[in-house]
Amino acid sequence: MLAETICSAVAAAGLGIAAITAYRRRFLAAVRVAAYALVPLGLVLTGAVEWLARTAFSPVAWAGFGLLGASWLMFAGTRAVERRRGGAGGRERRAAAAGSGGPAAAAPGAARPPLDPGKRRKAADTGPGAPADDFSEIEAILKKHGI
Repeated sequence: MLAETICSAVAAAGLGIAAITAYRRRFLAAVRVAAYALVPLGLVLTGAVEWLARTAFSPVAWAGFGLLGASWLMFAGTRAVERRRGGAGGRERRAAAAGSGGPAAAAPGAARPPLDPGKRRKAADTGPGAPADDFSEIEAILKKHGI
């Protein structure tokens, strides 16, 4: 009963402020203030204030909110672990969507292909006779920036 009275008083005061604002020819601001002022009145008329008061003092409701929070943490935790591992479930889904011919459809024990084939070194460059100080990539970057 007290909450409904307070909400009604806040709505009446807000509508009064909206009327004064409209009198000063600031119509957009007046409509915005009126919209905010009608929210508490709408909550009272829908019964949300009474529901909120019952919920706030109910230990069963707080236990329900605790369980919802725990389930949310479990979902978020599994999602974070899945992303950190590289999304094994995502690879399986992509393989199923692509059919049976993609690299994601390889056997579970098979080696994964490299992520960026453009950065692989050729087999001839990694042999025992490969030059140890190949700075061609660094020189290209420096030339690109005019250094």
